[in-house]
Amino acid sequence: MFNPIPLNLPAYPAKIEREGTKLFIFDELRKKRLVLTPEEWVRQHWIQHLVKGKKYPKSLIQIEGGLKLHGMARRSDLVVYDNLGNKILLAEFKAPSVQITEAVFEQIARYNTVHRIPYLLVSNGMAHYYCRIHFQEGRFEFMADLPDYPPDILTAPPK
Repeated sequence: MFNPIPLNLPAYPAKIEREGTKLFIFDELRKKRLVLTPEEWVRQHWIQHLVKGKKYPKSLIQIEGGLKLHGMARRSDLVVYDNLGNKILLAEFKAPSVQITEAVFEQIARYNTVHRIPYLLVSNGMAHYYCRIHFQEGRFEFMADLPDYPPDILTAPPK
């Protein structure tokens, strides 16, 4: 059983329940209880930070959206849309015990070949990395923080 630990994110009053030997956390976006895993602990903290700290509307956040990559089904941890329905942020979360390595960045980059989203977030709850993709210029830049909503872009890049 996972014991929740403090993360390098703002704390929030998580709704956690114990049922036998399992812990469950209430996901406000999906309106249901989920088994509390280390990765889910990180995701729920990020959802709260995006909504309360960065002013991203709950209604524009999608969790575990499906995608096809090389003919195989995959799931994005979190995607955020703008008011026009364009994807603007792709996030990949890992458990706090998982180091953020080049392989994690390669994973989100592979997903982004399908999505083509301008902002990327990779976090294990302790370390956070933010990247802005400039598709038309063929370059990317790491950023010190994510922008508040709405970010400086209004639409996703053309496909």
